[in-house]
Amino acid sequence: MSTPLPVLAVVDGSQSALAALRWAAGEAARRGVALRVVSVYPWPLTGYPEALVVQHDLRDGLRAQAVANLDEAVAVAAEIAPGVEVRVSALEGDVVGCLRVASEDAAVLVLGSRGLGGFSGLLLGSTAVALVAHGHCPTVVVRGEDNGPHGRILVGIDGGDTDDAALGFAYERAGTTGETVVVVHAWGSGIADAVGFAALDWTLVAEAADALVAERVAPWRAKFPDVEVEAVVVRDRPARALLDRSAEADLVVVGSRGRGGFAGLVLGSTSQVLVRHSASPVAIVRV
Repeated sequence: MSTPLPVLAVVDGSQSALAALRWAAGEAARRGVALRVVSVYPWPLTGYPEALVVQHDLRDGLRAQAVANLDEAVAVAAEIAPGVEVRVSALEGDVVGCLRVASEDAAVLVLGSRGLGGFSGLLLGSTAVALVAHGHCPTVVVRGEDNGPHGRILVGIDGGDTDDAALGFAYERAGTTGETVVVVHAWGSGIADAVGFAALDWTLVAEAADALVAERVAPWRAKFPDVEVEAVVVRDRPARALLDRSAEADLVVVGSRGRGGFAGLVLGSTSQVLVRHSASPVAIVRV
């Protein structure tokens, strides 16, 4: 049997990264796998004239800070999940490139919502987009206040290709935690509303939405019969439907691509809204 893949957490000395580490340690304990913690220091750097800063001193300083970040992470992980094996790595190079390679051998990549140094503005720029779009495992962005547990996982679906992956991620977690899976499908507040299709029979649209949710959930309900599931089918915008409920959930799960309200999730407004404003961690699952 192959060794189960570890949970991968990224630290950079920020409090946000430590919050993500705590989540990752708990997830590793739940899965019964190792926790791998990495700290990436970018090198080479430009903009530091050698007359002012000796290059090898700067490099040594960056590595020393990365090692200090990892030492702190080991101590925090031991408090959260004392039985979990912790592996640490100080990586040198391009942040996105290093994390993409590291994600090849991870079950899930866990990031904080804000960062320092190389991770400054992590979720607002190209770094997060690149990791979510091109990483090799699901990405969890830990944000919001730790005011749980609530015993609920929100899953946004829209009939797209990533629905099954998102549902699978949520159900497999709920199968061990006992959380309720709340499947959220928002419909009708898109182009059709904007152009005013007054003749459209919205009752039929609502019935089709209910049928879609039932169809997508059926295989997972059969596979995990002990997991409680709730369906929320609303005429609303997807981001708002999820955000309105995120404060009462332990996790929000969406696919990395979608159609309709979730189209262009990785690059568009829905993902930006979720990672900026969700009151709970957000998991983005790729196919």
